[in-house]
Amino acid sequence: MNAERNKLLQQVRDCLVNLNEDCVLRAVSGLLERGVPATEIVLGSMSSAMEEIGRLYEEGEYFIAELVEAADIFKKAMKILEPRIKEEASKLGSSRRLRIVIGTVKGDVHDIGKTLVAVMLQAAGHEVIDLGVDVDAEKFAEAVEKYNPQVLGMSALLTTTARYMAEVLRVLEERGLRRKVYVVIGGAATSREFAERIKADGWARDAIEAVKLINKLAEEMKDHAGEEG
Repeated sequence: MNAERNKLLQQVRDCLVNLNEDCVLRAVSGLLERGVPATEIVLGSMSSAMEEIGRLYEEGEYFIAELVEAADIFKKAMKILEPRIKEEASKLGSSRRLRIVIGTVKGDVHDIGKTLVAVMLQAAGHEVIDLGVDVDAEKFAEAVEKYNPQVLGMSALLTTTARYMAEVLRVLEERGLRRKVYVVIGGAATSREFAERIKADGWARDAIEAVKLINKLAEEMKDHAGEEG
């Protein structure tokens, strides 16, 4: 059983890197039939594959066409996985509903991790406004002004685009919005040290960590509101 499970997990990764759609979807379905958690498939095999695809792109072996094709295969796999992901995420439910604006930063067309985080946050009971990919600083700032969220989430898979997060924070500061919103960053190109360096408020290693971090923040806000009341 374990050998077959590991073989299928490896197959998901290899087939996604090689852009073999049928193989990915077959392996994903096989893993779900064996009771493997959907979040494990996404955060393990699929995320690892997307990191490898990002590396191939940065080294000039893959181009935008391959990135788009990989994202398309990922989305098709996510359609199969999404009902199970929601089921798993609902167990991480929050006692307070937060409004969260989320997006992948300018220059980055990867919406994989960001989409997973959005799905899981919604399943945990939060309101999510998804700005999509390739979002510039002005658009993030406008969304903070328009929607007045408690949390702003930014994602980047590539090291070349992660640096842009600092620009978003600068524009928020310039517009007097920085103190109004809790900024969380994530994605393969980020780290806790990077988050501290650009003065983000929080960092999440993966989608599960993002949900836990935001649920913790929701609890703190609830307690604070109780104290004020």
